[in-house]
Amino acid sequence: MMADTHNVIGVTEETSGNEFLATGREQVQSYGGTFERGFVTDIDRDDDGRFRLSVGDDELRADRVVLATGFSDERPDPPLPRTGKGLHYCLHCDAYMFVDEPVYVMGHGEAAAHVAMIMLNVTDEVDLLTRGAEPTWSDETAAQLEAHPVDVVHEDVVGVENDPDSGWLDALEFEDGTTREYRGGFPMYGSDYNTGLAKGLGCDLTDDGTVDVDDHGRTSVEGVYAVGDVTPGHNQVPVAMGQGAKAGLAIHKELREFPRSKESVARDGPVADDEVPAISPELMATAVAHEGHAGGPREEANREAAAETPRADDD
Repeated sequence: MMADTHNVIGVTEETSGNEFLATGREQVQSYGGTFERGFVTDIDRDDDGRFRLSVGDDELRADRVVLATGFSDERPDPPLPRTGKGLHYCLHCDAYMFVDEPVYVMGHGEAAAHVAMIMLNVTDEVDLLTRGAEPTWSDETAAQLEAHPVDVVHEDVVGVENDPDSGWLDALEFEDGTTREYRGGFPMYGSDYNTGLAKGLGCDLTDDGTVDVDDHGRTSVEGVYAVGDVTPGHNQVPVAMGQGAKAGLAIHKELREFPRSKESVARDGPVADDEVPAISPELMATAVAHEGHAGGPREEANREAAAETPRADDD
């Protein structure tokens, strides 16, 4: 879990990932949502179209499934700096931390070469560390690198020097006996997408290994959605939040009772008075008691306060 929350408008930088999630859980629960903590090992579909989720020794049923399984960054071999204090994976999140500081980029492929050149936008001290591996970037990229002030270091890393007080990276030691000072850097060895459940359901994947989705998170399997880092696009908290919101809107539209289609009305007749509202009694009780409800405690308190406040034309 991330130590600090970055790039989320309205959320302060010192908010930890755990605090951020805890607030989200409280908000969902206030609207009647529930949480089941467990590891989903398998998802099957019954003849009625509903899903069966295996969670340890338990089994859950669902009308729709949203996969938010994310990915894992491929870590280079040690020795390495501490994650978050010299070893970083998100260029868009953390590059600003290294403005005017010496940085490294680890890797030997196209992505590593391009990120090294991108880092020149924030600092003039960028080393590209291949760690003894033969570069696999193209001749065109090699020519680009030669035209940019990036120092390509081929020797492998054999040691790490950290600040004894803060734990932040001070320098890396190389097998040729040299030491180079860095404040931090980015390993670029790719991502391992957690698509086991998606594959088991038969969802299509993209060429880069992510789950293929439309603009509302629908996968190739009816009733199955995917959002966040397991799908194509930017790996950012606000992006994932937006994807989740769009998937939620699509699912709500699919599951709501009304309006009924012309075909349903022609077959079953008009909607009867005792069929509405479609909301369950349990969810209705939660909604009515919610502080944001028109008749809820917050609105009632506002009305009471307004009644007690003297008007300008009162004597």
